[in-house]
Amino acid sequence: MTCQLVTGGAGFIGSCYVLQARRRGVRVVNLDKLTYAGNMDNLAQLRNDSGHIFVHGDIGNAELVGYLLEHYHPDAVVNFAAESHVDRSIVEPEAFVRTNVLGTAALLRVVKDWWRCLPVDHASVFRFLHISTDEVYGALQPNDPPFTESTPYSPNSPYSASKAAADHLVHAFHETYGLPTLLTNCSNNYGPRQFPEKLIPLMILNALARKPLPIYGKGANIRDWLHVEDHCTAIARVLEAGQPGCKYNIGGRAERTNLEVVRTVCSILDEMVPSPQGEYAGLITFVTDRPGHDFRYAIDCSCIAAALGWKPQYDFDSGLRETVRWYLDNPDWVEHVRSGAYRQWLALNYAGRGM
Repeated sequence: MTCQLVTGGAGFIGSCYVLQARRRGVRVVNLDKLTYAGNMDNLAQLRNDSGHIFVHGDIGNAELVGYLLEHYHPDAVVNFAAESHVDRSIVEPEAFVRTNVLGTAALLRVVKDWWRCLPVDHASVFRFLHISTDEVYGALQPNDPPFTESTPYSPNSPYSASKAAADHLVHAFHETYGLPTLLTNCSNNYGPRQFPEKLIPLMILNALARKPLPIYGKGANIRDWLHVEDHCTAIARVLEAGQPGCKYNIGGRAERTNLEVVRTVCSILDEMVPSPQGEYAGLITFVTDRPGHDFRYAIDCSCIAAALGWKPQYDFDSGLRETVRWYLDNPDWVEHVRSGAYRQWLALNYAGRGM
C-alpha cells in the first residue's frame, strides 16, 4: 500500500485531500499542529480507519518529522501546512514567517537528509509536493492575461510574501540537492468544511444569523474560484505524473467579483431558507478596504490540462449551491468551529471598518 506523509491534513484543503487519498487506498500519516483552522471534525469519517494515522505536531519539529519518515517510509510528502489568511497576516506577519517560511525550510531539510539515505529504488519514486497559491504572482488588472507558470512573482501581502519565499525554497532544494519536488499554485478554494473566516462561509453563516455581510471596498475585486474537490484531484494527478522540478497552476476557470459571489450566496439562501425579515442581500455592508488588497487573480491552467490531462469538473454555480447546502446540513460542525477565538478574530479584523 502506498504511504504518504501529509502535513496540515486537518485543515480545509488538507482534510479534503486526506479523505480522497483514503478512498484511493493510500495510507496517510497526517501531521497537523491543530491551530485555529485545524479541525479534527473534518476527518470524523476516518476515526476508526487504521489507514489514517494522525500525529499532533509541527512541521518545524525536525526530530518528530525525522521519526515519522524513518518509521513509516512514505512514498511522498504532501505539504499543506500553512498560515493562509491574508487579513491575519496583516495583523500578525511574524506567525506567517514562522510557519510558511521557517517551517517549510525545516521540513525540506529533514526530508532531504532522509531521502539521500534511501535505497535507489525508493529514492527514485519519492516526491515532495508543496501546495502554494496564485497570490504569489501579485495582482492583475481587468484586461491582463491570467497567471501562467512563468509569471514573475510579485507578492503584495505578508501572507503571499511568505508563500513566495516557501516556493523559492522548494525550487532551491530541487536545484541544489536534487530533491524531487513538485509545486502547485491554486486559485481561491471553496467547498465544504472551510473555516468561516473566508468569504463564502463567512457570508453564509452571517446571513443565517442576520448579521451584516461585510464586503471590502465596493466588492469589485475579482477571484478565480476552484472547488476544493477539484483542487485535490489535481494535486493527486500532479503527484502521480508531474515532472520533478516543475510547477503547475490549478484554477477553476470561474472568475467572479466578490460582490457577485455574495449576491449569489444570498439568492441561494433566499431559495433554501427564506427569511421573514427579508432578502439576505439587504444585509450586504460595504466596509473599509484592507491594505494592499489585490484587485484580481486569474489562473491559466492550460499547462496541467495539456501535460497531465486535468481540468476542473465543478461548475461554480452548482458547486456553490452544494456548498451552501452543506453548511445548512451540518450545524454541529459549524457550532464546534465557531469558537471564542473565531469570534475574537472577527471583532479584531472588522473593528473600525464601518460595520
